[in-house]
Amino acid sequence: MSTSNHEKGTGHVDNHTVRESDSVEESDPVIEDVQAVVLVGGQGTRLRPLTLSAPKPMLPTAGLPFLTHLLSRIRAAGIRDVVLSTSYKAEVFSEYYGDGSKLGLNLRYVTEDEPLGTGGGIRNVLDDLTAGTIVVFNGDVLGGTDVRDVIETHREAGADVTIHLVRVSDPRAFGCVPTDDDGRVTAFLEKTQDPPTDQINAGTYVFTREIIETIPFGVPVSVEREVFPRLLAEGKHVHAHVDHAYWRDMGTPEDFVRGSADLVRGIAPSPALGDRHGESLVHEGAGVAPGALLIGGTVVGRGAEVGPRARLDGAVVFDGAVIEAGAVVERSIIGFGARIGPRALIRDTVVGDGADIGARCELLRGARVWPGIQIPDNGVRFSTDV
Repeated sequence: MSTSNHEKGTGHVDNHTVRESDSVEESDPVIEDVQAVVLVGGQGTRLRPLTLSAPKPMLPTAGLPFLTHLLSRIRAAGIRDVVLSTSYKAEVFSEYYGDGSKLGLNLRYVTEDEPLGTGGGIRNVLDDLTAGTIVVFNGDVLGGTDVRDVIETHREAGADVTIHLVRVSDPRAFGCVPTDDDGRVTAFLEKTQDPPTDQINAGTYVFTREIIETIPFGVPVSVEREVFPRLLAEGKHVHAHVDHAYWRDMGTPEDFVRGSADLVRGIAPSPALGDRHGESLVHEGAGVAPGALLIGGTVVGRGAEVGPRARLDGAVVFDGAVIEAGAVVERSIIGFGARIGPRALIRDTVVGDGADIGARCELLRGARVWPGIQIPDNGVRFSTDV
């Protein structure tokens, strides 16, 4: 099977290969007295059935676990000491990353015995925090802002907490965070049809360590709904770093597919990928037959097979999956070891690990197939064409 460029009309489609040996650059300067905390304890229920077997931050995204892209951004910012706040399937993180040395990081793990929320998760790792400045990341956000800029804003403002806010075209689906002329946060507002600002919480925070000490220990606490409003009420200096950087919450299948495609095409930055951008990424060891078309930021995982005349547009194909001849997969996720039969049409769908979709089946508009399910040839169709 070939992993070379594939024809598209009279032009060509850029197709790059991700290799397991690719590593993060070693030239990034270090910022002193700063540690990072990454919150990766969620169960990822919106991405089921994929998260039945793996925690959301470990799902393959542009050929690598999603968390690897975030950790590469943290390292590029000059932070070397990172604490992962884990809970659901906590062992998967340590088994994969170990001490973090392969990424040029010092990784430690703190596991919640029961879910503590975003604020409780931050407080739970306090014993492993020794720096004066702590940068906290939500582990399911794909972002493009330079973390160093957020830290610089925090230090220049002399803030107790600095929150990264991103401007979006339609803030009605999010809580809004208005600020005054000096950049101080004035309120945290729930979703509204008439938002007073286009600024939303982007899920990256810079804390002074003393503020983390004030969060209640051992109980569920929301940093967004409880900690930040309390700090405002107490007159603490809550500052904002506002920009138009790339931002996407990767919590739904639609956003997961779009985020992965944006990484492949270079729309979303990732130091872990370097300059390997194009219409598709094919993992080392995958097979792509002549005549197959891979476009739209498609990813083909290790050991996966794509048959002749198959068309993959914005597809995320996990390791070991098989796409048979003439199948069409659009904006969909195909789980580990799953099979898509000849001439099947898979659009805006999630197919779980090991599922087998028969020839000429049609799965459309948000369908989800659970792991191991078998659908016979012509078993599900939205048309009468044979």
